[in-house]
Amino acid sequence: MIKLSSITAHILDIWHRRNSRSYIAHLRSLGIRIGDGCIFRDPLTTRIDVSRPALVSIGSNVDMNTYFQILTHDWASFVFRNKYHDFVNSSGRVEIGSNIYIGTNVIVLRGVTIGDNCVIGAGSVVTHDIPANSVAVGAPCRVVCSLDEYYQKRKVKGLQEAVEHVKAFQKNFGRDPLPHELYEEFIYFVDASNVEEYERQGVPVRSQLSIAYGDWLSTHKAKFSSYDDFIQYVNQKMNETAES
Repeated sequence: MIKLSSITAHILDIWHRRNSRSYIAHLRSLGIRIGDGCIFRDPLTTRIDVSRPALVSIGSNVDMNTYFQILTHDWASFVFRNKYHDFVNSSGRVEIGSNIYIGTNVIVLRGVTIGDNCVIGAGSVVTHDIPANSVAVGAPCRVVCSLDEYYQKRKVKGLQEAVEHVKAFQKNFGRDPLPHELYEEFIYFVDASNVEEYERQGVPVRSQLSIAYGDWLSTHKAKFSSYDDFIQYVNQKMNETAES
């Protein structure tokens, strides 16, 4: 069998990485287990160690951001070979559970398991197991709180951040953002009572909520009755800040 040239292999590698779907199909063809609903945000910057495909498994609904790496082995034997004239193998499984968000520039090293329902913060180097339902960050990566604690914290801070976003938008562009430009902050003025109206305006409620759409509509009650009420609240907060 004629070995592919390095140029041909490089072109094929880029082709496999043209989008998340094709990259996942390629990894599966090599024997790596990947569940449904997974996404690589930028396959061209992703590095999955395919030298030992049997050692890599990724569950379902895992969102992997840019510059993500999984390493199932190292090459310390390069040093052992030269100093001790010996060779020592080095490898380990990497198991990533389901319903996980992995931030940008994360490296997962050999011998690591990440449980279900986790958030791994940007820039983390995961050297040890991360238990399910955890938020973890750092180099080395460590658990900083439970997923439940982080969820409640984000619920408190979310409105403040929404106000800051609108204020920055107004300052930079000299106008209010349109409803569809608030592709996360719509939660403060959209619920079952008006969702059809805002979806017609291009607010991405369904795409953002995905499989949670139905349950969210049945339980969510927006803090403000409309987009206009929300913008009025933002402007009121701006006036209060200016007067203080």
